[in-house]
Amino acid sequence: MKRADDFQERRKKLADLSEDQLEARFWELAEELVDPIVDLGYKNTSPSIERSVLLRMGFSSVEAKSIVDNAIDRGLIGKGVGHIVYKLADKKNMGIRETGLLLVEGEAWNEVKPLFEGGAK
Repeated sequence: MKRADDFQERRKKLADLSEDQLEARFWELAEELVDPIVDLGYKNTSPSIERSVLLRMGFSSVEAKSIVDNAIDRGLIGKGVGHIVYKLADKKNMGIRETGLLLVEGEAWNEVKPLFEGGAK
């Protein structure tokens, strides 16, 4: 199957654009392609992503797994596990690591859900 050469026809709408206008059009189209991917990243997560966030916050892989598993068990993984640790630490006026270790021990989980109720983010 041979493709019809319609380049000249397709380029007509771009022919009168300046270099700056072409570049702007390129970035506009690039954003259209990438926006749905970025949107997925904001709206979706996975246990491995959440463990990765906790690793970057200074937790060991064993600690991260425990916190993520506890968040999953409580239906809170969608809140972002790093966000959970951060908000709880802020509420309790404690350090991030100290707060995370409380969660690893299974403590303070009863304080987490109220932090995300009532439209609070």
